[in-house]
Amino acid sequence: MLNNRKIRLMTKLAAYENKEGKEDIRLSKYYKTDYVRLQVLKSITATTIGYLLLLLMIFIYKSEYLIQHAVSLDYRSIGMTILGYFIVLQTISIIGTMIGYSIKYDRSRKKLSKYFNLLKRLRIIYKEEDGSLNELQREDTSI
Repeated sequence: MLNNRKIRLMTKLAAYENKEGKEDIRLSKYYKTDYVRLQVLKSITATTIGYLLLLLMIFIYKSEYLIQHAVSLDYRSIGMTILGYFIVLQTISIIGTMIGYSIKYDRSRKKLSKYFNLLKRLRIIYKEEDGSLNELQREDTSI
Protein backbone atom coordinates (compact mmCIF):
# COMPACT_ATOMS: atom_id res chain seq x y z
CA MET A 1 0.00 0.00 0.00
CA LEU A 2 1.25 3.47 -0.82
CA ASN A 3 2.04 5.79 2.03
CA ASN A 4 1.05 9.31 0.98
CA ARG A 5 3.01 10.97 3.80
CA LYS A 6 6.17 9.20 2.69
CA ILE A 7 5.59 10.11 -0.96
CA ARG A 8 5.04 13.79 -0.08
CA LEU A 9 8.18 13.89 2.05
CA MET A 10 10.28 12.18 -0.59
CA THR A 11 8.97 14.59 -3.24
CA LYS A 12 9.86 17.62 -1.10
CA LEU A 13 13.32 16.20 -0.41
CA ALA A 14 13.98 15.43 -4.08
CA ALA A 15 12.81 18.89 -5.18
CA TYR A 16 15.08 20.55 -2.63
CA GLU A 17 18.07 18.38 -3.57
CA ASN A 18 17.66 19.14 -7.27
CA LYS A 19 17.24 22.92 -6.95
CA GLU A 20 18.80 25.04 -4.24
CA GLY A 21 19.87 22.04 -2.20
CA LYS A 22 22.94 21.46 -4.34
CA GLU A 23 24.37 24.82 -3.33
CA ASP A 24 23.33 24.42 0.31
CA ILE A 25 24.88 20.98 0.57
CA ARG A 26 28.07 22.28 -1.01
CA LEU A 27 28.18 25.13 1.51
CA SER A 28 27.68 22.74 4.42
CA LYS A 29 31.17 21.36 3.82
CA TYR A 30 32.69 24.66 5.02
CA TYR A 31 32.81 26.36 8.37
CA LYS A 32 31.24 29.79 8.19
CA THR A 33 34.52 31.65 8.71
CA ASP A 34 36.32 29.56 6.08
CA TYR A 35 33.54 30.11 3.54
CA VAL A 36 33.40 33.86 4.14
CA ARG A 37 37.21 34.16 3.98
CA LEU A 38 37.29 32.29 0.68
CA GLN A 39 34.68 34.62 -0.77
CA VAL A 40 36.56 37.67 0.57
CA LEU A 41 39.76 36.45 -1.13
CA LYS A 42 37.86 36.02 -4.39
CA SER A 43 36.39 39.49 -3.99
CA ILE A 44 39.80 41.06 -3.29
CA THR A 45 41.24 39.38 -6.37
CA ALA A 46 38.37 40.41 -8.62
CA THR A 47 38.33 43.98 -7.31
CA THR A 48 42.09 44.35 -7.76
CA ILE A 49 41.98 43.05 -11.33
CA GLY A 50 39.04 45.28 -12.15
CA TYR A 51 40.74 48.33 -10.63
CA LEU A 52 43.96 47.66 -12.55
CA LEU A 53 42.01 47.31 -15.80
CA LEU A 54 40.22 50.58 -15.06
CA LEU A 55 43.55 52.33 -14.41
CA LEU A 56 44.92 50.92 -17.65
CA MET A 57 41.93 52.25 -19.59
CA ILE A 58 42.29 55.67 -17.98
CA PHE A 59 46.02 55.68 -18.72
CA ILE A 60 45.39 54.81 -22.35
CA TYR A 61 42.69 57.48 -22.63
CA LYS A 62 44.90 60.15 -21.03
CA SER A 63 48.19 58.92 -22.52
CA GLU A 64 48.68 61.92 -24.80
CA TYR A 65 48.32 64.34 -21.88
CA LEU A 66 50.54 62.20 -19.65
CA ILE A 67 53.30 62.04 -22.26
CA GLN A 68 53.21 65.80 -22.91
CA HIS A 69 53.35 66.68 -19.21
CA ALA A 70 55.52 63.80 -18.00
CA VAL A 71 58.15 66.10 -16.48
CA SER A 72 55.79 68.46 -14.67
CA LEU A 73 53.35 65.94 -13.15
CA ASP A 74 53.16 65.43 -9.38
CA TYR A 75 53.55 61.66 -9.32
CA ARG A 76 53.33 61.45 -5.55
CA SER A 77 49.87 63.05 -5.36
CA ILE A 78 48.68 60.95 -8.32
CA GLY A 79 49.94 57.79 -6.61
CA MET A 80 48.36 58.76 -3.28
CA THR A 81 45.03 59.46 -5.02
CA ILE A 82 45.13 56.13 -6.86
CA LEU A 83 46.06 54.29 -3.64
CA GLY A 84 43.35 56.12 -1.66
CA TYR A 85 40.64 55.17 -4.12
CA PHE A 86 41.93 51.60 -4.17
CA ILE A 87 41.82 51.31 -0.37
CA VAL A 88 38.30 52.77 -0.21
CA LEU A 89 37.11 50.45 -2.99
CA GLN A 90 38.67 47.38 -1.36
CA THR A 91 37.23 48.26 2.05
CA ILE A 92 33.72 48.62 0.65
CA SER A 93 34.14 45.40 -1.31
CA ILE A 94 35.42 43.42 1.68
CA ILE A 95 32.70 44.65 4.04
CA GLY A 96 29.98 44.00 1.47
CA THR A 97 31.33 40.53 0.75
CA MET A 98 31.55 39.64 4.44
CA ILE A 99 28.00 40.76 5.15
CA GLY A 100 26.50 39.26 2.01
CA TYR A 101 28.11 35.85 2.25
CA SER A 102 27.52 35.60 6.00
CA ILE A 103 23.82 36.11 5.37
CA LYS A 104 23.91 33.61 2.51
CA TYR A 105 25.61 31.01 4.70
CA ASP A 106 23.15 31.51 7.56
CA ARG A 107 20.15 31.16 5.23
CA SER A 108 21.69 28.03 3.76
CA ARG A 109 22.08 26.51 7.23
CA LYS A 110 18.43 27.24 8.05
CA LYS A 111 17.31 25.54 4.85
CA LEU A 112 19.55 22.57 5.61
CA SER A 113 18.13 22.22 9.12
CA LYS A 114 14.62 22.04 7.60
CA TYR A 115 15.94 19.46 5.12
CA PHE A 116 17.41 17.34 7.91
CA ASN A 117 14.15 17.57 9.86
CA LEU A 118 12.32 16.21 6.82
CA LEU A 119 14.88 13.40 6.60
CA LYS A 120 14.26 12.56 10.26
CA ARG A 121 10.51 12.44 9.66
CA LEU A 122 11.08 10.14 6.70
CA ARG A 123 13.31 7.90 8.81
CA ILE A 124 10.57 7.69 11.46
CA ILE A 125 8.05 6.66 8.80
CA TYR A 126 10.39 3.94 7.61
CA LYS A 127 10.88 2.70 11.17
CA GLU A 128 7.12 2.65 11.71
CA GLU A 129 6.69 0.60 8.55
CA ASP A 130 9.49 -1.78 9.57
CA GLY A 131 7.91 -2.21 12.98
CA SER A 132 4.51 -3.01 11.52
CA LEU A 133 6.09 -5.36 8.95
CA ASN A 134 8.00 -7.18 11.65
CA GLU A 135 4.79 -7.67 13.64
CA LEU A 136 3.03 -9.03 10.52
CA GLN A 137 5.92 -11.41 9.87
CA ARG A 138 5.79 -12.67 13.45
CA GLU A 139 2.04 -13.33 13.13
CA ASP A 140 2.59 -15.18 9.84
CA THR A 141 5.24 -17.46 11.32
CA SER A 142 3.09 -18.30 14.35
CA ILE A 143 0.23 -19.56 12.14
